Amino acid sequence: MPYKGFGNENEVYLIGRVLRDRGIGISAIEDSRFRNFRKMYKRFMTWEIPNARIKATLDGNEWISTTNEEGYFEFEIMNHAFPKTDNSWREVKLELLDQIIPNQGVVQATAKVFIPTKLVEYGVISDIDDTIVPTGATRIWEMVKTTFLGNAHSRMPFPGVSAFYQALEKGTDGMENNPMFYVSSSPWNLYDFLMELLEVHKIPKGPLMLRDLGLSREHFFSGSHFDHKLSQVEKIFRLIPSIPFILIGDSGQHDAEIYLQVIKDYPGRVKMIYIRDVSENRRDHINEIASQISGLGVELVLIQDTIAAAKDALGKGWIRQEDVLDIIKEKTENSES
Repeated sequence: MPYKGFGNENEVYLIGRVLRDRGIGISAIEDSRFRNFRKMYKRFMTWEIPNARIKATLDGNEWISTTNEEGYFEFEIMNHAFPKTDNSWREVKLELLDQIIPNQGVVQATAKVFIPTKLVEYGVISDIDDTIVPTGATRIWEMVKTTFLGNAHSRMPFPGVSAFYQALEKGTDGMENNPMFYVSSSPWNLYDFLMELLEVHKIPKGPLMLRDLGLSREHFFSGSHFDHKLSQVEKIFRLIPSIPFILIGDSGQHDAEIYLQVIKDYPGRVKMIYIRDVSENRRDHINEIASQISGLGVELVLIQDTIAAAKDALGKGWIRQEDVLDIIKEKTENSES
């Protein structure tokens, strides 16, 4: 199971996992709650393949990685020249070198890696839970029910989100070249589910930076929500060094605090911060953080809905007028349905 990677002209970061295929498949809009629960159960009850060698092939060059005790593998491809082109996605061929079961045959997969093109205006890093899709992340039982009983079709994004993210990906030239990254404290077990959710609701694809449930691994962060998200955002900044970023999150957890630290660690790299207002109790605290961020030369806007963010981005000249009209239309249709 390769996860979407990313990098620059000289370095690529790619991770994935080797697991027994539980036959989860894609979801359907008519799937029952029991069927959804059974699929989600399989995602968490994994059978990992440790100590397995994986070969990555790119442009005729090969690299080898070995899975750890939870089946994860990692490639950090260094000093490889990636010419800037108009195509931002490259393919890396992966092959399992070790025999795990008798008569297994060839086991291969293709990983997609994002390399920014020469036409990028800015990048976008977004949270998922309560930023793109309502999850009740601040209410544990509500979040558990939403996660285990729903599927990619029944989990509806906030109205207008899909069109807004499409507008950000297009920027002002309409070329869909601005990179989109999704950083979440959801576990890697939900990777296929979240990718399907993005595809079903036509939210632009991009690398997902999720969290490991294990406690003993070193390469994949399993610490606090704050530490995990900060480390992943800063990894993106390090590997995509030449462009500014718009950061999007929500007020339910600690996105504003994390983004404040990012600004301190990487001055001049943050273009704008949008925080969805989902917690009335934290509103005053978020405004205090916004004041601190303003003192560092960056604006944080606490938004009530997607339209507010879209109008702000339009006013700053980051998206196109015609795309804002699509956002308003989508939000109206979603709100009425």
